[in-house]
Amino acid sequence: SAPVTAQREQQLSAPPAGSPSSARRNRCLDAAEACTADARCQRLRTEYVAQCLGRAAAGGCPQARCRRALRRFFARGPPALTHALLFCSCVNAACAERRRQTFVPACAFSGPGPAPPSCLAPLDACEHSRVCRPRLLAFQASCAPAPSAPGGCLQDQVPRCLHAYAGLVGTAITPNYVDNASARVAPWCDCGASGNRREECEAFRGLFTRNRCLDGAMQAFDGGWPPVLQDQLDVHQDPEHSLQQKHKEAAYPHGRARSK
Repeated sequence: SAPVTAQREQQLSAPPAGSPSSARRNRCLDAAEACTADARCQRLRTEYVAQCLGRAAAGGCPQARCRRALRRFFARGPPALTHALLFCSCVNAACAERRRQTFVPACAFSGPGPAPPSCLAPLDACEHSRVCRPRLLAFQASCAPAPSAPGGCLQDQVPRCLHAYAGLVGTAITPNYVDNASARVAPWCDCGASGNRREECEAFRGLFTRNRCLDGAMQAFDGGWPPVLQDQLDVHQDPEHSLQQKHKEAAYPHGRARSK
């Protein structure tokens, strides 16, 4: 219902209860506020929140509509802002839980049962999906290790890997953070009941759980926090500071003043 959706939207835009983020800001909250300040990001975000928490059928949430709205969010939203919501870094469990809940995992990520299915189920569903299959292939290619490169990954593959990972959100193999104690990600599945396809199952899950290039790309994103997001926050939080910054940039058109 509308009141529930509005309440959830408010929860997504505010620090969780007991969170120290009001005193010590965290990047996931910054990302949420920057999205709220951008009309297109906020509209698309409100749309997926409404679908993922909308009028649930007797059997649960409308997962197909929820996932479709999530795909639209990443396809049409400003990448700097959508990726900031997905890859923001956390230093405490409250922030990490907020990050895990950002894309409404109860609908988009989990299945109807209490236990996760074999990873062969979402993998097979993806292989037969015109939406999911090319995105999985792109993810495999974009986040593939390069043994000959220093560190095992190519320098220029970071943006491609992150873009490909984001493209999987809203598909049959939608990944998410697995807990609030780490930055580990995986689809909602395991390999306990995969029979004679256990090796195939483990290899698929390992694309997320044992992928040094994906891990490195997510860490690199944190090190290069998008300037456009910081600009949004400056405007949203301190209009006067933003105005001063514009004057400063006008005075130094070829670069900011070196002295502070």
